Amino acid sequence: MRAMAIRLKTKFRKKGPKTLEDRASVVATNIWRIAQETARHMEKEGYAMGGDRQVAAVITEFIAFLIQIADRIVYGQLTEEERGRFINALGKHTARITSVNLAEFVGEGRYAEEFVTTLNARLADYSEMEFNGRDPSYSVLRYLGLKVSIAMEQTDSKWVLEQVVDIEALEAIKLFKKAVGEILGVKVA
Repeated sequence: MRAMAIRLKTKFRKKGPKTLEDRASVVATNIWRIAQETARHMEKEGYAMGGDRQVAAVITEFIAFLIQIADRIVYGQLTEEERGRFINALGKHTARITSVNLAEFVGEGRYAEEFVTTLNARLADYSEMEFNGRDPSYSVLRYLGLKVSIAMEQTDSKWVLEQVVDIEALEAIKLFKKAVGEILGVKVA
């Protein structure tokens, strides 16, 4: 397994205090980068993507997954009010970033609404699943793998579920936890 080569932003250029919303913006940027790099990595590993819309669907699945991971990381480390503000801001920022990026590489369109609908559905599903502390259980990883496999069903997706469960999700989590820990100053283990 070759690790993803990606540089994540964890430092702020401007000095001074940062709000949870400021931090959520940086976390959202990193979520987009990790999700995009995961899709690229899968292509490099021989998993054909059937066009920009399919890439966007795969990226969306990883974004939803990583937002859920962020929620599990901050649970019990932020107050419920702070946690709600952070996750809400994270959702808004990822919707904005996704909409801008999809308009750029898929073409003009109204992507935010569809993205938010998918995000809300996935977060509702993930919230019902079991986690091992801050780490996803096998059933959570398998659910992500299934959703990515469905997103890729127009192309050869025979081993997509296994690739996601065994390699892509674990690498994404490792990168993401490190970034969230540095940005928010919370424990990730």
